[in-house]
Amino acid sequence: MAFLMKSMLSNQVKNLGLGGGGEENKEESTPSDPAAAAGMTREEYEEYQKQMVEEKMERDAAFAQKKAERACLRVHLREKYRLPKSELDENQIQMAGDDVGLPEDLQKMVAEDQIEEEDKDSILGQLQNIQNMDMDAIKEKAQATFTEIKQAAEQKCSVM
Repeated sequence: MAFLMKSMLSNQVKNLGLGGGGEENKEESTPSDPAAAAGMTREEYEEYQKQMVEEKMERDAAFAQKKAERACLRVHLREKYRLPKSELDENQIQMAGDDVGLPEDLQKMVAEDQIEEEDKDSILGQLQNIQNMDMDAIKEKAQATFTEIKQAAEQKCSVM
């Protein structure tokens, strides 16, 4: 019970700032110079900071380039499928500045898609689609259309 009272009272006294605790100020023991804290000389620390800034700039530039490439792909897909344009994508492409194009992998994919579409539009592609059709349904529809035309012609023409 005495231990409990002592710990409660000492915590309250510490919170009031009356110096009831035996803790030392930790801020005084740490050096104020970041180079000394890192265990380097001032020159080494400055060189390290320069390297960090340069690496960050390179990462940011690479990231902006990737974003622009993705935006270019989205623009390409929007043009292909006739979707509305996005100003955000156009802004990202302009921010990259360089001549932004599709990455090689994506260019190959786009080329393959174009070849497939050309094949589908060709006569051979249409012939392959005919094989997949239901011929019985087509015959029934053609016969029904023919009988309708025949009946309409009989009603209009007295000779038939």
